[in-house]
Amino acid sequence: MAKVADLLHHKSPEVWSIAPDEPVLAAIQMMADRNVGALCVVKGGALVGVISERDYARKVVLRGRSSAETEVWEIMSSPVITVSPEDSIKTCQLLMTERKIRHLPVLSDGRLVGMLSIGDLVRRIIEEQQLELEHMRQYIAS
Repeated sequence: MAKVADLLHHKSPEVWSIAPDEPVLAAIQMMADRNVGALCVVKGGALVGVISERDYARKVVLRGRSSAETEVWEIMSSPVITVSPEDSIKTCQLLMTERKIRHLPVLSDGRLVGMLSIGDLVRRIIEEQQLELEHMRQYIAS
């Protein structure tokens, strides 16, 4: 099965991040502008959390808080569940399922090198299944 590194090769090398002391409104705006569902929260070059649309909905909207006055660190998910480029896609699937998360930052030697979403994993699994199906069709036809 494919590794995280394989998925990262097909994604933009940019990893969108925000500082923990920024207002949640800035994070939501960045997610909308970049068309992503989560951002890495980075302080001093270190990954300290993840903020997602789910965090926003559950910790700001439902609690009647102001997204302009609430800072990212107040609602981010931490500690962060991460994977490495050497981990398998199956490992990512299990982590996402068990932890009920949709995004996994990728660290290599402690450095943030990517972010995987559940959509990235599903897309890759579908590609692998289609390839396997095509191989089976060719085998049967020969």
